[in-house]
Amino acid sequence: MSRVKGGFKTRRRRNKTLKMAKGYFGSKHALYKTAHEQVMHSLQYAYRDRRQLKREMRKLWIARINAAARMNDLSYSKFMHGLKLANVDINRKMLSEIAIADPAGFTALTDLAKDALAAE
Repeated sequence: MSRVKGGFKTRRRRNKTLKMAKGYFGSKHALYKTAHEQVMHSLQYAYRDRRQLKREMRKLWIARINAAARMNDLSYSKFMHGLKLANVDINRKMLSEIAIADPAGFTALTDLAKDALAAE
């Protein structure tokens, strides 16, 4: 069997990796071996962090809702329970936006939650 040199295919594969490593610090953007290691790690981080971003955003929304609810003398859990009892279906992202952009509207929602909790 004859020997096959990598030639074109190998160079194309390595150039693709080096192109992905553009902008990395030190030898990670210049040397193929270190660039390949870093690109593999970077792709793993990207995959993991696409999922972690969703968790972090939900944590942020909950923190904002909690802060706004406590300004209206209600804890986060009581507020969310009151909204559920009042049959108000607004997701946490929108509740946090309301808390920031429209404090009066959020106060109206807390009043709804308080009434539903009192009626329970």
